[in-house]
Amino acid sequence: MKLEIVPDYAELSRRAAEIVIAECRKRPQIVLGLATGATPIGMYRQLVQAYQRGRVSFSRATTFNLDEYYPIAPDHPHSFRRFMHQQLFDQVDLAAERIHFLRGTAADVERECSRYEAELEAVGGIDLQVLGIGENGHIGFNEPGTPFHLKTHKVALTEQTMRANARFFGSLADVPRHALTMGICSIMRSRKILLLASGEKKADALAAALLGPVTEAVPASVLQLHPDVTVIADKAAAQRLA
Repeated sequence: MKLEIVPDYAELSRRAAEIVIAECRKRPQIVLGLATGATPIGMYRQLVQAYQRGRVSFSRATTFNLDEYYPIAPDHPHSFRRFMHQQLFDQVDLAAERIHFLRGTAADVERECSRYEAELEAVGGIDLQVLGIGENGHIGFNEPGTPFHLKTHKVALTEQTMRANARFFGSLADVPRHALTMGICSIMRSRKILLLASGEKKADALAAALLGPVTEAVPASVLQLHPDVTVIADKAAAQRLA
């Protein structure tokens, strides 16, 4: 595991984007696993700027997003699919048919999760998976206690996760109580993983994930077992790592 501690969020975003750009240049047909939430927004802005300046192309790339709220329509103002279109997809040359997302309106959840796993397998898996970390140590929407062997599945969100995401919805009551997410097994099959952590609220979770035991109580701790992980944390998030 490689740890990079940077001064602030701006540098975290720049550095994360540079890693993605380098991987895209190395492998134009890259399969990217993408995350949502506040942390990667700066990275996406950097990627858009790099594309506009001719530094990177996504025309041959394929993307899979980690998760989606359930039940929620893809055009809902706060769906993760809409988030990704606003932050990245609509501003770069990524082909629509190469974008893969879990359907938050699927009537048959098990079938939908199996479909997603089959699509991941069909492209040969993820080359570079971008992750954030939740305040309770979750990755994707794999909450504490999630078995490490699970593939894509439906989860019940914890109160802590719902409160952390309420700012995007306006009120806690409007936050969906469930989500569909790539499982920890799915994430760990990625060839490379890039974990981003920003802000003091992530400090305890990051320390537990990197320094504590590997335990399902801290889902991100499983990353200690992956052979190629880069962690980029700003000073606020890294303050408990000393």
